[in-house]
Amino acid sequence: MLIRIHPDNPQPRLISQVVEGLQKGNVIIYPTDTIYGLGCDIFHPEAVERICRIKNIDPAKAQLSFICSNLSHLSNYTKVIDRPLYRMLKHFLPGPFTFILPASRIVPKILHNKKSTIGLRIPDNKICLSFLSELGNPILSASLPGEMVEEYTDPELIYEKFEGQVDMVVDGGIGGVIPSTIVDCTGPEPVVIREGLGKFEY
Repeated sequence: MLIRIHPDNPQPRLISQVVEGLQKGNVIIYPTDTIYGLGCDIFHPEAVERICRIKNIDPAKAQLSFICSNLSHLSNYTKVIDRPLYRMLKHFLPGPFTFILPASRIVPKILHNKKSTIGLRIPDNKICLSFLSELGNPILSASLPGEMVEEYTDPELIYEKFEGQVDMVVDGGIGGVIPSTIVDCTGPEPVVIREGLGKFEY
């Protein structure tokens, strides 16, 4: 199913339709503030496993990420955030960054890697934030499989390619080609481990 949602004024009826699907364990492709990504409710392990199969990755070895609606929401899914780290996160979020942080006990084990860390995002995207507001849970944030190609910016072409593999493709307009910047915050100092759309200068 291809669902067209206005990027600046998301239609509540369509947001509810997608969220109802997520609550049932649907896998979706949706726009973020960077690239289109695969997503599901993180509390549906079978949906997480489906995404890993689509990407041809082992859930136990993958560094999976998910999106939250705000810093208060994000703080539920990581261990205690000290004041300097909180200030840094507040400076860069919402925005095109993924921060690697220690996972709290609430995070489903299927999302952990061996180090019990998780990638957390707050995208600057109204469609994403509308989903999160209505769902109440984080949504998995995984890139589409393979190399980033131009076809992955066009939701209609994405739908043609993945129609049989996902339940819904959300058309929120043409997407980007540059993923988020990944910053590892599990050591004494934050370290950029992937340069992406966000400029990490702090």
